[in-house]
Amino acid sequence: MKTVQTINELQNILYSNKGKTIGLVPTMGYLHEGHLALLNKAREENDIVVSSIFVNPAQFGPNEDLDRYPRDIEHDTELATKAGVDFLFVPSATEMYPFESGITIHVGELSTKLCGESRPGHFDGVLKVITKLFHLVQPTKAYFGQKDAQQLAIIETFVNAYNFPVQIERVSTVREADGLAKSSRNVFLSVKERSEAIHLFKGLTVATETWKETKDINEALNRGKSYIEQNTSGKIDYFEALSYPNLQPEFNHAEQILFATAVFFENARLIDNIIVDVKEV
Repeated sequence: MKTVQTINELQNILYSNKGKTIGLVPTMGYLHEGHLALLNKAREENDIVVSSIFVNPAQFGPNEDLDRYPRDIEHDTELATKAGVDFLFVPSATEMYPFESGITIHVGELSTKLCGESRPGHFDGVLKVITKLFHLVQPTKAYFGQKDAQQLAIIETFVNAYNFPVQIERVSTVREADGLAKSSRNVFLSVKERSEAIHLFKGLTVATETWKETKDINEALNRGKSYIEQNTSGKIDYFEALSYPNLQPEFNHAEQILFATAVFFENARLIDNIIVDVKEV
């Protein structure tokens, strides 16, 4: 595996491999099994695998955890090597954003729900870095986890709306043995909070099972939310259901329904979701 830090070097390398299929796995580092699932799928399906490690300042708000976001480049490099990554792109912020152009990408309505409601500008920053990576790498396929379901929906919509020549691949959420979704932010949980965090997925399960039984969205949301409130000390940011991937509160013609939650603990905000295929219910 080769680590690359500049755009020019990355583009020169990829130009010399022109004609080969490229799988891109964008990350912010501090890799875990969830990232490895993306890398492994990319390795299976492409001639070349490029992964980026870039803690993107554009997607962090003024009171968010940019400086605290966990970093361990040595460990990341080791895991990426074992996963069969060919090129690990590790740019600096000044390399990615050498000047302020004044041109922005605004997500719009899809960013006003779920995580976007409490993190204004977050998904604008996500599309900013994704657009740059897609142009720089020109991947055949790009891989994203379903744990970040709103992000995935926005990227899929963006790619389809603006005809990006890349195929977006969804990869299922990777979980601990007790059901907790793998996340780089899990490291910030106390021992007590870690024991409670498993109830996010359990609360979502309560909601989805209730909906399958009753077809009553409000009843499903009430039961799921109550379960989390009764079993954790965290503060619920949201507990919602939306059609997927268009993220609308209209379910009559929905093929999939997203049940999603975000919960604040003392030093971490965790998200999780379950996507239900309506035709299978």
